[in-house]
Amino acid sequence: MNLFAKRESLIIKGCKANERTAQAQLYKLFYPEMLRLCYRYLKSDDLAAEALNAGFLKVFQHIDSFEGSKGELGAWIRTIIVRTCIDIGRKEARFSNNTSSEEETDTIFVSPEVLDKLYAEDLMQAIRQLPHATKLVFNLSVIEEYTHKEIADHLDITEGTSRWHLSEAKKQLRKILSPAIKDNIKSTEKKEDKSK
Repeated sequence: MNLFAKRESLIIKGCKANERTAQAQLYKLFYPEMLRLCYRYLKSDDLAAEALNAGFLKVFQHIDSFEGSKGELGAWIRTIIVRTCIDIGRKEARFSNNTSSEEETDTIFVSPEVLDKLYAEDLMQAIRQLPHATKLVFNLSVIEEYTHKEIADHLDITEGTSRWHLSEAKKQLRKILSPAIKDNIKSTEKKEDKSK
């Protein structure tokens, strides 16, 4: 057993015994990653902090059900945090009953070459600008890889509404990212001209 796994095992054991120091260590260990996850799903810093704290409360309340043999601790915590974000997001989101056809959804495309020119932070900022319901569906579909049926079940919407929000997210992201993409292309062209 490596040092990290041994440390994690001791933290889990301490959390199961309801030791405050072990709980603090677990929180500190996963805080940055889980907070970024909450920011991706929720529209404000306050909601992200609420989801993070509510999620960790659930983690501490249900730590006895965690079995290391069935998966990693980080993945287990991530699942709880995502579900907490979905619950909070569902309360905040106002889903419209818009639907789109499969053809309409499939025609919206952002090429990988374009995305390669952007920094992860640019993408995160663009995603955060989306309307809340649209952002929630986009994250679940693209990042968590949920199907439209799973999204519809989690958010209590129709599959067509889920498809519409994903399509709308892609349209809006293209509009938001277009200036950054053009700037990156111009910058690359200038560098190439200077090197000739």
